[in-house]
Amino acid sequence: MELLFTFENLLTLFMLILLQAVLGIDNLLYLSIESKKAPIGKQKKVREIGIIIAVVLRIILLFVLVELIKYFQQVIFDFDNFLISAQFNFHSIIVLFGGAFILYTAVSEIIHMLNFEDRLNENLNPKSIKAIITSIVIMNLVFSFDSILAAIALTDVFVLMIIAILTGGFIMIKLSNGITEFLKKNRMFEVLGLFILFLVGIMLLSEGAHLAHMSLFGNEILPMNKATFYFIIFILIVIDIIQNRYQKILNKK
Repeated sequence: MELLFTFENLLTLFMLILLQAVLGIDNLLYLSIESKKAPIGKQKKVREIGIIIAVVLRIILLFVLVELIKYFQQVIFDFDNFLISAQFNFHSIIVLFGGAFILYTAVSEIIHMLNFEDRLNENLNPKSIKAIITSIVIMNLVFSFDSILAAIALTDVFVLMIIAILTGGFIMIKLSNGITEFLKKNRMFEVLGLFILFLVGIMLLSEGAHLAHMSLFGNEILPMNKATFYFIIFILIVIDIIQNRYQKILNKK
């Protein structure tokens, strides 16, 4: 235990927990939006069960990646023609799948939000609890893939990585309830949340294409810069806050 909790390991543990928290922001947004499809009285339970199962699977994924990481980077199949060229490995396929699914979720939720009849009937035909939990677990694993790879790069101490994953899961349970309640009380921010989720899908698609060394018409696809991504989100939030305050001022006139 003395060798485990050295200053260097404690610093690494802090960085791992911070990494789990930062990379889990978009995951929390998806979690809050997806859990709304469950019956109102079961939404909190659905989020907690989904996160707990995802944390257990994340630990399993950690051990799998440590043992098989070199195979995840090997090219599974490729193709090359005048339109597109790419070399797909397992990592790129997972990220591309996650991006496409999140993009589909965001677009379908935006369409659903604008359909008045669907809004009236959304609580009459709630989505299956098992289906919601399955979606949450799958997307949690997709989001956690890069964070686990980053954790492996930071340290080779498995105990630290497991502690960070468990702590990250606990933080997600606490924050997910708060974010969901905030969105319930501030329904206008749902639009902002869905468009942020849309950007997350675009970011994952660009990252997956980059991992696959994909080119369109000879032009290599580059991943969206994370700093740019968070800056765009910050600007969107500021615009939404100002717009809401301005709308309140207009309503008072």
